[in-house]
Amino acid sequence: MSKPSEKVADEIARLRDQIHYHNHLYHTLDQPELSDAEFDAVFRRLQGLESEHPQFADENSPTRRVGGAPLTAFTQVAHERPMLSLDNAFGAEDMVDFERRIKTRLDSQEPVSFACEPKIDGVAISLLYEGGRLVRAATRGDGATGENITENARTISAVPLNLMGDEYPYRLEVRGEAYMSLSGFAEMNLQAEAEGEKVFANPRNATAGSLRQLDSRLTAKRPLTMFCYSVGVVEGGTLPEEHSAILEALRRWGFRTNPLTEVVVGVDACNDYFARLQEIRPTLDYEIDGCVFKVNNIAQQVTLGFLTRTPRWAIAHKFPAEEGVTRLLDVEFQVGRTGAITPVARLEPIKLAGVTISNATLHNMDEVSRLGLAVGDMVKIQRAGDVIPKIVGVLPELRDTDSREVALPAVCPACGSGIVQPEGEVIARCSSGLSCSAQRKESIRHFASRLALDIEGLGDKLVEQLVDEGLIETTGDLFRLTDEPLVALPRMGRKSVSNLLAAIEDSKQTTLTRFIYALGIAEVGEATARNLAMHFGDLGPLRDASVESLQEVDDVGPIVAEKIASFFGQKNNQIVMDQLIALGVQWEPEIVETVPGPDLTGEKVVLTGTLRTLTRNDAKSQLQTLGAKVSGSVSSKTSFVVAGDAAGSKLTKAQELGVRVLSEQELIDLLEGG
Repeated sequence: MSKPSEKVADEIARLRDQIHYHNHLYHTLDQPELSDAEFDAVFRRLQGLESEHPQFADENSPTRRVGGAPLTAFTQVAHERPMLSLDNAFGAEDMVDFERRIKTRLDSQEPVSFACEPKIDGVAISLLYEGGRLVRAATRGDGATGENITENARTISAVPLNLMGDEYPYRLEVRGEAYMSLSGFAEMNLQAEAEGEKVFANPRNATAGSLRQLDSRLTAKRPLTMFCYSVGVVEGGTLPEEHSAILEALRRWGFRTNPLTEVVVGVDACNDYFARLQEIRPTLDYEIDGCVFKVNNIAQQVTLGFLTRTPRWAIAHKFPAEEGVTRLLDVEFQVGRTGAITPVARLEPIKLAGVTISNATLHNMDEVSRLGLAVGDMVKIQRAGDVIPKIVGVLPELRDTDSREVALPAVCPACGSGIVQPEGEVIARCSSGLSCSAQRKESIRHFASRLALDIEGLGDKLVEQLVDEGLIETTGDLFRLTDEPLVALPRMGRKSVSNLLAAIEDSKQTTLTRFIYALGIAEVGEATARNLAMHFGDLGPLRDASVESLQEVDDVGPIVAEKIASFFGQKNNQIVMDQLIALGVQWEPEIVETVPGPDLTGEKVVLTGTLRTLTRNDAKSQLQTLGAKVSGSVSSKTSFVVAGDAAGSKLTKAQELGVRVLSEQELIDLLEGG
């Protein structure tokens, strides 16, 4: 006869399997077999048994979907395989070029089979399973590093806690898009409004905010779901040889995949799919902003490979932006972290693609002049990529007689210092530097932001308080903060202060990419910061780099190189960096992974003319991966020049200097190990 504890364990296991099964029917297949009351009875029985017998607790029990105790902070997750972004197509011609590049690289004119699916406007996440059990979930982050959101992911009913069947690999990473249905989002906002709580602007923002809740019990209340679209790490098993068959396997193992996914042959069929999806877009209960097309054959995907940040075998075809007409009520001027004075349009509110828009960026005064804009005008508004609102035109025939010209202010709206506009630049700037309170606040906000040092709890309002109270003037002052001055601030109790100081201490362990981005160098975004880190390896060589050597970095041209060199050449910036390092901010030097091919370390290469097989960026990326420095100018120190069709003055100069010249085919042979 079995022991009572064994009977309890057996019943708990049976109930968990039963609930997993019915959750799958309801949330993945939309084919429920139990009524809500019947399901609730089974669920309550399991909750009761787990409460009475805590020795049988299991983190993957379906009862864990209600959320557990709050976390103090998110931990970082390094993706074993990068979560790359996609190149974009904006028309049928871009799609034709996409197919042509694929056929050229495959050296085949056979029709290409594509897997087509809607591009969900949500948040990309990664789910890692070991032995069929969910062990970790993470956000995409910057593609290389994300945040551990396992506790929040467990609350999403469409995320399997245990895989179904027994044919899955032992270690399997599944990637997908978390999102909110439009109906669920509307219902959530109605409830929030009725309870006097904050309402969200759109489903995507609501999804991102829900996934980053430290208290997973709050996430559990949000109507989150997800569609899976690919796999990452696969160990201890094999997958089918076609992308569409992999999606079918994921469905068998319990994942939701988009029912509108199709396999078509040729780019014309892709464009037809795009047109059909655009037509039914208004009827869908979730937001999409385009279609994704992937080469269906996995072996061909491997042959096509990757560029620096994107796969060659996939592309996102974006829908045209939505437009509307409204009135320009005013133009205000904001001060950015680099002192840039940016005009911002204040609009009569208008609803586009489900979002109410009342502000739009105008970038700079050249843009204002180009548009011929006056306050009071009726203007055409567009959501670029269905995300960023901007003014794309004016309706002068509707202009009122009392409209007024938009003029750049003479002094900074934040500190009253003079505004300067260097010759040849379109951006006007405050002349006072970090003594301007707006620049100081913005630089500190940027330094603490998620993609920079990611200091949890250091929000905009707290930064303003710290600067206004004179507790910090530079980013280095953050690491000198102590308990007592912080506790004296409004709404800052001992616990909040303790959490903030712990987060500041944790932020000292960072990466070179994050540190470079956190410095707030003009024109240096997340991608450029990563390129600089990978190219120079550590901060010392970057600080000493000349304008010429900076231009050897991918995506760094002459203007950006000048701005970077100028930043590192300023004594105040050098002092702040030295202080940050002295105060304990540190990172491991970047290590560039080696790839098959010749060692071109130290070789200086120039590309000129039109390359027919390789794109210019493709050739540059491959050469840099092998250690070469790709320059924009020929000198006696150039190792060789690659000359494509219609090569001009650079080829002539190389011949005059006696520099070796390679054809495109010779370059391809070299890259392949010749």
